[in-house]
Amino acid sequence: MLAGLRRLPALLGRRDGCPPPSALQVMLRGHIGGWRGREGTPNSTLVPSDEVTINYRHGLPVITLMLPTRNERCQFTVKPVVTTIGAFLQDVQREDKGIERAEVFATDGSKVSDATLMEVLLMNDFKLVINNTAYSVSPPVKDKLSSEHATEMEDIKSLVHRLFVALHLEDHQIRKERELLQRLDHLKEELLPLEQMKARIMDSADAKTSRLLWVGLALMSTQGGALAWLTWWVYSWDIMEPVTYFITYGSAMAFYAYFVLTKQDYIYPHAKDRQFLHYFYRKSKKQRFNVERYNKLKDDLAEAEESLRRLHQPLHLRLPIQEISDKD
Repeated sequence: MLAGLRRLPALLGRRDGCPPPSALQVMLRGHIGGWRGREGTPNSTLVPSDEVTINYRHGLPVITLMLPTRNERCQFTVKPVVTTIGAFLQDVQREDKGIERAEVFATDGSKVSDATLMEVLLMNDFKLVINNTAYSVSPPVKDKLSSEHATEMEDIKSLVHRLFVALHLEDHQIRKERELLQRLDHLKEELLPLEQMKARIMDSADAKTSRLLWVGLALMSTQGGALAWLTWWVYSWDIMEPVTYFITYGSAMAFYAYFVLTKQDYIYPHAKDRQFLHYFYRKSKKQRFNVERYNKLKDDLAEAEESLRRLHQPLHLRLPIQEISDKD
């Protein structure tokens, strides 16, 4: 309820000989002083206490106030859990186009944010300013629910939720499954030409890698045969021993250089995979195969398949596991 305008008793005369201020002047000064300090805020005037009232109807607060331009009372039913102060003030301004300023302040004069929920605002007294008029509002105390009544309300909410799920879950499951299947078909259509191009590039890269391995084996065999021919037919072991030592040392330097450049040990499977990727990316660049787009489509396809698998789980279908196994 609005705080009514109380008449103050006459004050004693001042020592300087000036007449004492009237009760109305004292009341207005005390009221306006709380608002002074806000730049550009006009002085607010008090109104009778019945201009703004708050009552609860069907569990919802109903705010009744006088529209200044239309000069008629209007009721606003708010949902305190979801309605903000800004939304309430916008409803008031839409109802009366002549309202240029609508704000809410705390009792200490600080402005309350428009993002604050009405539920929080109605917990304490506040001041509503419409144009140049300030209303001191005291919301009524809402009766608290008993523990038994609160338990019954929670049971009713749970029952309504289960009914809603039972009525709408199947439609939601079917609609979601249809969307996922359509997305899977679309992704597979986009991936089909890329998969074919990728298969051709992989075959070419694999063939080149295999040829490189066979070439390496042939060179190592030729090197071994040449060293044996020079050792037993041309020269002696005393002459070829330093040569084999420097060949071994040169091979060790080559392996160390491989580690410096690649930051990996020279392991044959890893070296083969590295060479395969080298041929693959070089061939992809020549044939304009977009590897990033291919990987993005593969990730989207895996995500869609995982979503479809989770959608078919027994918990989402609200079915026991045995029934799912029998259906499969």
